[in-house]
Amino acid sequence: MYFNWDDTINLAKKLTFKRLWNAFKVMAGYQLSKLMKKPIQWGMPVSISFEPTTSCNLRCPECPSGLRSFTRDIGMLKDDFFKKTIDEISKELMYLTFYFQGEPYLNPQFLDMVKYAHDKGIYTATSTNAHFLTEEKAKKTVENGLDRLIISIDGTTQDVYQSYRVGGKLEKVLQGAKNIVKWKKELNSKTPFVFFQFLVVKPNEHQIEDVKKLAKEIGVDQVRFKTAQIYDYENDPNQLIPTIDKYSRYKKDKNGNMQVKSGMKNHCWKMTSSNVVTWDGLVVPCCFDKDADHRLGDLREQSFREAWHSKEYKRFRSGLYKGRSNIDICANCSEGLTVWED
Repeated sequence: MYFNWDDTINLAKKLTFKRLWNAFKVMAGYQLSKLMKKPIQWGMPVSISFEPTTSCNLRCPECPSGLRSFTRDIGMLKDDFFKKTIDEISKELMYLTFYFQGEPYLNPQFLDMVKYAHDKGIYTATSTNAHFLTEEKAKKTVENGLDRLIISIDGTTQDVYQSYRVGGKLEKVLQGAKNIVKWKKELNSKTPFVFFQFLVVKPNEHQIEDVKKLAKEIGVDQVRFKTAQIYDYENDPNQLIPTIDKYSRYKKDKNGNMQVKSGMKNHCWKMTSSNVVTWDGLVVPCCFDKDADHRLGDLREQSFREAWHSKEYKRFRSGLYKGRSNIDICANCSEGLTVWED
């Protein structure tokens, strides 16, 4: 894993006694939970994800936003609703990701919300397809204090890029990245920490070395290679599972059938330390619940603390410790199957 001192120091600066104490309680509860094989929830989440929008300009084949296949409502996160929640949990919260589904920069209030969280001393991150990183948006991104910017780039030539990022223009992605790098220099800012995220699929696996060279030419800080989640991995209708085993979440069993190769146990750090809030206030366990089927709280009707310690949340955590195979999103989880390279 690539280590960056500037990014690490920046995150360390966000630490306060209350945040460290909260993180200690969360970790202690998690370790005790594993020992006793039942959930013990101490403290508030260390990190959360807020969904700026479910809308997207692209049509990626393994993404609910891209496929327009949501069973939940489509919409934009509202600034006032976001602020109310952040005000409640900001003293314990260390890390905030502005992403779940959709393209964050489509929300016109997105960068204002970044600034609000930044002013609370929270480390902020987002993931974008970079089609909207104009000079103006790039400058505001740096000025408003975004700490980490993940730019999805799944090909180094237009034909390969658009085979997965359907409807996308590689030229816009590269120009967006250049705009961010330019304004970091212009404003003498070490943030945001910028990296290319390359989703390795069969059509682009031959461009792994090419994207490393491209990143150095543009001046981004890091390249990350991510394994693709394939919904129908048994059949792989879009022929996306890569041939390079290192970059695949799946493997064939002795009968030749595809299976998830994570081998995860009946406990989960994320269930103790983080969660996801949809644009309309639904609290869901993690990013694998893309349709928000497991609704553990509703911030339109209750506070975040009430949701975090709700009966629904306790029931879900208990179910995980009894066996992740009984929960659809947990049974197919392949969290951690990500490859980092500089």
